[in-house]
Amino acid sequence: MRVQSLTLAAAGAALLAPTTSPAVEPLAFRESAPVARHEGDVRAADLLAKVRDCVPVSRGRYATDDGLPATVPVCGTDEAVYWKADMDIDCDGRPGRYCNRRTDPLFSSATAYQQADGRYLSAERLPYIVVPAPSRVWNYRDSGVRGGSVAAVIYKDRVQYAVVGDVGPRGIIGEASYAGAKALGIRPDPRGGGTPSGVTYIVFKDSQVKPIEDHAAAIATGERLARLFVRGR
Repeated sequence: MRVQSLTLAAAGAALLAPTTSPAVEPLAFRESAPVARHEGDVRAADLLAKVRDCVPVSRGRYATDDGLPATVPVCGTDEAVYWKADMDIDCDGRPGRYCNRRTDPLFSSATAYQQADGRYLSAERLPYIVVPAPSRVWNYRDSGVRGGSVAAVIYKDRVQYAVVGDVGPRGIIGEASYAGAKALGIRPDPRGGGTPSGVTYIVFKDSQVKPIEDHAAAIATGERLARLFVRGR
């Protein structure tokens, strides 16, 4: 989970750093702009129309970043839970070219859930979202959400299917993996990427992809559940 104060500090350090020294610039900073793609044929507008109103399932609200006021409720229907927030970049899990201790000052080599082979997830390869740790505000397990649950993540006119792959702080919401952000056209840099608003997360209750790393299965399941959700079934 990105902490606002660290993000601002990193931004200030970048302004002070010599512009002629490529050695201090992480690879993630130099990556080409992400290419957005829309998965499946369910339209973002149709999904957003189904989550226009909010019946809260959380007992309170969440902040989108550390130190900000809590303004985001978790809402629900019979089929799904959803929230509208920002997107911070989760680079945790197996280290790679863009997600490692050098590129991410908050890097952790572990994720809450693991692949079928016992290894932690790869944020660089797998689109996944992060749910808040269980608390008095909301326990995601009580809403039929678990590791591998399928989510439709919407940004602008784009829909990306992902799985629940990690658990974050109790009081903060709005985070997805490097791969998930990149596929939506959001800058995936863990130091200063993401977007401050405009992201809708819809998690389908009692869904699960096994193995969790099978993104093709997440797309197929997500597309089927999204169609049912839009039709009101």
